[in-house]
Amino acid sequence: QVQLVESGGGLVQPGGSLRLSCTASGRVFSIYTVGWYRQAPGKQRELVATITSGGTTTYAESMKGRVAISRGETRSPVFLQMNSLKPEDTGVYLCNAETQDMGEMDTFWGQGTQVTVSS
Repeated sequence: QVQLVESGGGLVQPGGSLRLSCTASGRVFSIYTVGWYRQAPGKQRELVATITSGGTTTYAESMKGRVAISRGETRSPVFLQMNSLKPEDTGVYLCNAETQDMGEMDTFWGQGTQVTVSS
């Protein structure tokens, strides 16, 4: 089992920046990919960015150049730096961890952190 807790959301003006954090606990060693997703009101959950245990990153085309996913030497925490925020970036940002432990694969979600971009 892995538990994920997101933090760092809030209200920001258009053009502003936020840095989100995803802190994992439990069997953290089993995590091989961490992703950030966005759930906007009335829309499907969409991928923002991912980072593997080896440090490989991927980004949604709509967010490229404005976000950066990173982590330190360990698998947790994972950060999402968001710049030049737009009102359409508003939503709940959720952290996801995909794990592989003793041959079994699983996925875990945090509760999310609200990001509101508004003047």
